[in-house]
Amino acid sequence: MSGQAKDRRTRVTVLVALGVNLFIAAAKAAAGLVAGSPALLSEAAHSVADSMNEVFLLAALRRSRRPADQRHPFGYGKERYFWSLLAAVGIFVMGGCFSFVQGIGALHSHHRESTVGYVAGLAVLGVSLAAEGGSLLRALHQVRGQRGGIGSDPALRTVVAEDSTAVLGVLLALAGMVLHMVTGREVWEATASLSIGLLLVYVAYRLGKDARDQLIGEAVDPELRDSIRALLDHQPEIDRVADLLTMRLGLDSTLVAARIDLRPGLDSEDVELVCERIKASVAQTWPTADQVFLDITDAPPNTRR
Repeated sequence: MSGQAKDRRTRVTVLVALGVNLFIAAAKAAAGLVAGSPALLSEAAHSVADSMNEVFLLAALRRSRRPADQRHPFGYGKERYFWSLLAAVGIFVMGGCFSFVQGIGALHSHHRESTVGYVAGLAVLGVSLAAEGGSLLRALHQVRGQRGGIGSDPALRTVVAEDSTAVLGVLLALAGMVLHMVTGREVWEATASLSIGLLLVYVAYRLGKDARDQLIGEAVDPELRDSIRALLDHQPEIDRVADLLTMRLGLDSTLVAARIDLRPGLDSEDVELVCERIKASVAQTWPTADQVFLDITDAPPNTRR
């Protein structure tokens, strides 16, 4: 499947998640204000944060496919990681911090909500659980059909993380509201809000760490690196691979830079032809390795094989 086709599927998945989150955010906020439930309001903030993050991911899908230009000769593939980092920050600030505020406030509150408010809140959470579950199933279905799994696309990874967290958050809010209703103790909803906050902070940390690693410049998997080195080692014109550096430039773009020592006896014209053939072989074997650079070095005589 081409990169554009993958992006179209991911865009549909993000749009489904966005529609679901906008709907349930409004429903949770309305029910939370009526019931005065801190757990429900924490979940409303969670859904608002997820909605904004889906807007970030849509921007990432559009901007990361722009062609390379003079200012960005390696393309805009890392736009995905930048917008994914913003999404992680949004989860932390809007979701996690608001949930902590609600939970701490609930610990000092002795207000008991009405039965009508509880019923409305529980009904909204039930609908939210079904909607979030459907969105999560859509994202997981795409992951199963995508080569490279969930780790290959930061936008899809973020949607799966958000939907999974949303399902867990709804279950925590349901448990907190039910226990509050049964026992009359606000501490249960406060605990649910604080737990939702901790969950969101953890997810934001993991997503932010992954995006940070990619923005700094992360090498390809060791297995792929070893395969590239093996291909270079088997070239009859290469006497020694002095060094091999790799870096992911985007979802479908990888930089490969190798310092190689060619066998003695090759003239300048042969060297040029050999380098072009080797680069073409690497790109043909791994289509994502679209930026291949070979640096010809002169090894000391005692290091030659």
